[in-house]
Amino acid sequence: MRVNPGVILIVLAALSLFPPRLLAQAAQAKEEAAKPAEPKKALEEKVSRTQHAVTVDSQRIAYTATVGTLVLRTEEGTPRASVFHVAYTRDGVKDPAQRPVTFAFNGGPGGASVWVHFGAFGPKRVDLDSQGFPLPPPGRLVDNENSILDVTDLVFVDPISTGYSRPAPGVDVKEFHGLENDIESMAEFIRLWLTRNGRMASPKFIAGESYATIRAAGLAARLIDRYGLRLNGVVLISTALNSPTRSFDSGNDIPFVTFLPTYTAAAWYHKKLPPELSGDLRRTLDEVKKWALDEYAPALLQGDWLPAERRRAIAGKLARYTGLSLDYVERANLRIEHARFCKELLRDRGETIGRIDARFTTKDLDSVGEIGEFDPSLTRFDAPFTETTVDYLRRDLGYREDELIYERLTDKVFPWHFPNHENRYANLAETLRQTMMKNPDLKVFIASGYYDLATPFFDGDYAVAHMALPEKERPRVRFGYYEFGHMVYVRPEDHRKLRQDVTGFIREAVGR
Repeated sequence: MRVNPGVILIVLAALSLFPPRLLAQAAQAKEEAAKPAEPKKALEEKVSRTQHAVTVDSQRIAYTATVGTLVLRTEEGTPRASVFHVAYTRDGVKDPAQRPVTFAFNGGPGGASVWVHFGAFGPKRVDLDSQGFPLPPPGRLVDNENSILDVTDLVFVDPISTGYSRPAPGVDVKEFHGLENDIESMAEFIRLWLTRNGRMASPKFIAGESYATIRAAGLAARLIDRYGLRLNGVVLISTALNSPTRSFDSGNDIPFVTFLPTYTAAAWYHKKLPPELSGDLRRTLDEVKKWALDEYAPALLQGDWLPAERRRAIAGKLARYTGLSLDYVERANLRIEHARFCKELLRDRGETIGRIDARFTTKDLDSVGEIGEFDPSLTRFDAPFTETTVDYLRRDLGYREDELIYERLTDKVFPWHFPNHENRYANLAETLRQTMMKNPDLKVFIASGYYDLATPFFDGDYAVAHMALPEKERPRVRFGYYEFGHMVYVRPEDHRKLRQDVTGFIREAVGR
């Protein structure tokens, strides 16, 4: 056969552009592309069970720790997500229907349950000093003598995209990242866990911290509306039920009122108040709350109609109660935003205070900015809880996960959607009110820290006072106050008080 020289030249030219190694790789890639795609790995439920014991309130409590994942599915059986959780159930219980169970969450959104787990209620806690400050690294866990495992079983849940919880392959994460989506998936988890473990007849509680107080209020409603499941009680730690009371938006004066008592508490702690206010903290706070409602709020309501003389008097009192200079208060138009307060209170010392806990301080690069570089209280608590969690899950509870990062506080959940609250504030206090009317046996306990500048204690008081509960129903809501910040349980003295308050609340809610 005669070969066309032109063809030979074309082939040689191609080989000069594409070396044989690349041509072989291209051929191999073509073969791989022609092969049928391997099916995606199906979600599998992973579970580890171990036996332990802890001493709480002089009782030796034997319990089973169950750590693992539970797969949520559609009604057609298609996997939607894998939810990571740790459950502690007391051994030797003859009738589970008599044993309460509490589902506990942290907030964020985007937070795993590590803080309520290893700070507040679980059988182990992160070791801290006598004032609740973190110890030098590495962190370590010790038995939690203030656990509530003596009165209730505990299930600590990580919402989708937090901890080791993940959506199923091919499922859009947007199905879980939003107010209603999150409530729906966590309610389904609770229903499924109760069903699987034969606990539908048990007294049921939800404990939530920060954004999880929003989740808790929504879950109380979702569980009764969708599944006919009534809760006995809801524990709200560092409440965030009503967003306008924390939103420093132009024209919204409410946050300046609800944050003021916490400004006073921070100034009291850092010794920035005059002598007559530096004694009993609670007495000082009572004075400030009364002034905030009786004088400060009406003054802000008047805006530019406020007479000059009255404005000067309000500015003087505001400076006195906040530890800030009169000049700063006047230049701020009587309205102190919380991030600015964190930077301004100790500016003369070159320090910035924490938002999560106003007792913590740090030094920024300079002292001229309006807001701090980071929150020293949040960064100090992050690592001790995270490193101990991952180690404990693997070594003590036998749960092995090498591929996934334990997402303790992630921004992967954003944007967080509020589809039923677009262009308006989300108010879950109203949702809670409606649920309390549907379930007349539901009780609520609210725990607040005096030094919390993220969800100030007066904000929780204000939210409940505006729920319009009938007078005879108001005793169903109880309050506890603690000399700490957002995480009210890390200071040993307050942790003991929280345990007493919560266990008493649970016993009362189940009639014991």
